[in-house]
Order: sequence, then C-alpha cells, then structure tokens
Amino acid sequence: MAMNDPISDMLTRIRNALSAGHTSLDVPASRLKEQMLGVMKREGFIRDYVVVDSGPHARLRVELKYLDDRSSVIKGLRRVSKPSLRTYSRYREVRPVRSGLGISILSTSKGVITGKQARDEKVGGEVLCEVW
Repeated sequence: MAMNDPISDMLTRIRNALSAGHTSLDVPASRLKEQMLGVMKREGFIRDYVVVDSGPHARLRVELKYLDDRSSVIKGLRRVSKPSLRTYSRYREVRPVRSGLGISILSTSKGVITGKQARDEKVGGEVLCEVW
C-alpha cells in the first residue's frame, strides 16, 4: 500500500511509541526524515537515531528520551504542512512554539532547520512540523 504522507506517518509512530512507553522504534528511512530526526536530536527531544539497513528498504531506529520519572521529553507533535495543504512561511512569520518551549522544523534552501535558526539566518521555507 502506498503511503501518502511519510512524515505524518513518522510523527504518528513516535507518538504511539511514546504513549506505549517504548524506548525505541523503527521508521522507514528517507533523507528528509533523517534530517528531521537530526534536528530533534540536536534540540534534545530524542536520544539518538541510526540507519539500520541500507538499500531500498532502509530503516531508521529512533531512541526515545525519557525523564527520571518515566515521563516523555516530547509532550506533543503536530504536522503543519500537509500534502493537501502546504504551509510556507517567511522568516519574519515564524513564531515560537509553546512560548519558546517547543520548536518548529522547517525545510529551507539551507536544509532542515528549526524556526529559531530560520529567523537568525533570515531564510523562510516550508513549516514541516512542531515539537514540544
């Protein structure tokens, strides 16, 4: 079965794994997903990720991050730009997520970066998702 929105699928898999209390999960690999996970790792929302296989059926293994009281670091994920309705934003229009407690992930001409980096580098792009 063909997947219409692979980014939304990855976010849903992360959300489901967090609600089930899993420490890791596998998602089908793509360069965009790998770059998004790199941003999440840099910002401290996930512990790590690795490419498990290579070739046409490569997978990304995502290690989730929990606090000492077994609560998740990620409180919420929201897909902003969808295949049916793309959402683009200029750098001046990128707003903080949850009063600065979260991040927005943008796909720009300078790669996949956070909303704060987009404002600092004065570059706009497609708002992929928000993480808090």
